[in-house]
Amino acid sequence: MSKGKLAKFADMAANPLVIECPFTTIKEETLFDLKGHWHEQFFKNTNPIVLELGCGRGEYTVGLARRYPDRNFIGVDIKGARMWTGAQEALQEGLRNVAFLRTHIEFIDRFFGSGEVAEIWLTFSDPQMKKATKRLSSTYFLERYRRFLADGGTIHLKTDSNFLFTYTEEMLQANLLTPEYATRNLYAAVTDSEETGEAGDGGREARSIQTYYEQMWRDRGIDIKYLRFRLPHSTPLVEPDVEIPLDEYRSYNRSKRSGAETGK
Repeated sequence: MSKGKLAKFADMAANPLVIECPFTTIKEETLFDLKGHWHEQFFKNTNPIVLELGCGRGEYTVGLARRYPDRNFIGVDIKGARMWTGAQEALQEGLRNVAFLRTHIEFIDRFFGSGEVAEIWLTFSDPQMKKATKRLSSTYFLERYRRFLADGGTIHLKTDSNFLFTYTEEMLQANLLTPEYATRNLYAAVTDSEETGEAGDGGREARSIQTYYEQMWRDRGIDIKYLRFRLPHSTPLVEPDVEIPLDEYRSYNRSKRSGAETGK
């Protein structure tokens, strides 16, 4: 391991905004002290909690925290060296409404209590084109989110991937869930009213911050997609039984369509 990475891991361990949960702790299902107590024990307020799952460098976590001091933001990722950037920025700026949780997202429901989270952001998640159970907008993960997301809580999906966007649309349709807002070209959806600060098309918040990966895809001429929906607790969830064309720039030499069977 490089000295740079070692230094970053040391910074992460010393950063009071960072909670690191090793895999061994998760595997043993040790009780997580902050579960159900993030408001009083960490943030010291009752403001809504917003998660960014797969936060990478934490651009959204920190950017939204700057814009909305009346909300609490938690970035979640397993890559500590990437997360270091946002964690250091938040610490240096003295942001009191930011936290970073370093853990595997598949265990996310072990860290939050029922109804403790108000919103979830999925920003440029790996589309996992061959395995539905690994997609962060799949019903497999939605069932996990229901364990801690408020009933009717909001989920935001921002992605370069036509595959992941289409899959999520099909998932919503299969479960009779209507998106509050959806566009396949976020930056072409700007309205005059939104530019003047009036009530616009609903994508303003999603456009307000651009991540490292977002700029990379835009530089390659790839449109950014955005979808927002609410997740109720009452209805059963089913996976869509569809085949979706793969993203050619991600699929390389693989088959150009996803198999509905192999994706399960």
